[in-house]
Amino acid sequence: MNGPRWLRPGIAAALAASVLFGLSTPLAKLLLAGLSPWMLAGLLYLGSGVVLAGWRLVRGQRGRRLAHGEVWPLVGAIGAGGILAPVLLMVGLAGMPASGASLLLNAEAVLTVAIAWLVFGEHVNRRTLFGFGLIVAGVVVLGWQGQATFGGWWSTLALVGACLGWAVDNNLTRAVTSVDATWLAMVKGLVAGPVNLAVAFLVGGARPGPSVVLGAMSLGAICYGLSLALFIVGLRALGTARAGAYFSTAPFFGGLLAVVLGEPVTVPLLLAAALMATGVWLHLSEHHSHEHMHAAVSHDHWHIHDDHHQHAHEHPVDPGRGHRHPHAHERLTHGHEHFPDTHHRHGH
Repeated sequence: MNGPRWLRPGIAAALAASVLFGLSTPLAKLLLAGLSPWMLAGLLYLGSGVVLAGWRLVRGQRGRRLAHGEVWPLVGAIGAGGILAPVLLMVGLAGMPASGASLLLNAEAVLTVAIAWLVFGEHVNRRTLFGFGLIVAGVVVLGWQGQATFGGWWSTLALVGACLGWAVDNNLTRAVTSVDATWLAMVKGLVAGPVNLAVAFLVGGARPGPSVVLGAMSLGAICYGLSLALFIVGLRALGTARAGAYFSTAPFFGGLLAVVLGEPVTVPLLLAAALMATGVWLHLSEHHSHEHMHAAVSHDHWHIHDDHHQHAHEHPVDPGRGHRHPHAHERLTHGHEHFPDTHHRHGH
């Protein structure tokens, strides 16, 4: 792991995903005022799916057959995050004041890390947990409206259920490594978009005009589609807990853009910046190194020739050039600094 830590592929991708997603909120408010949350979400997701599909078509990229054991994780991720979570969100928001909902929705980040740690056995140390806690505290400070009024139990459970659905989505997505990040983001967009639009029309949402549709889908292509593809890259390189922590800083970047657009600098924004910056620094300064064993395995994913990929090719491949093909790893025991990425999912 050479070079500045924040420029390393997984970290840079997760932070870039956070920036793009964070910018979507103030831009959506600026361009698309008056739309229901489900109509807006549907157009944003649909825009991301359609544009990514067109981009892949122009580049001649096709979907790859999923590796053994990846079909059900992908079905589960799409079902939990793209279908179930939006419906539960609708039910919860219908009976929940905005002040309580904004705080409860922070449960997604907490549940994402909890599932990664407790269910999937991802390594999380005290430093990363404390850093994550500071980031979540910053998000809560940023979203605090001076009060927190909650609805009934059913609304509360529905919102927490939506957060659980997205948390399950995040963890299962990490398990799908044999297909391109853009393909995964495209599929999620093409599923979540129509589901949210269907919900919007079911609750009586007005049909938006062509200019609104074009604006929302264009915004979704960048702030949702590209953001999601980058987040998937981060998931694979850093593991779910760490990528989720970086992505949780998104509200700060949204608040920063709001200031650029004319809103005043507030004490909560400054406090959130301090908390999140400290949390991110704790993650960036993490050093995890020990002797570990890699089992022999054959798989297919995007890679460069590094310490874990030393294999022959029929045609020469330039050093540092990314490529993908089926390849085999021999059993290997060594020690070096690493994250819980695709090749480092071992116990501790």
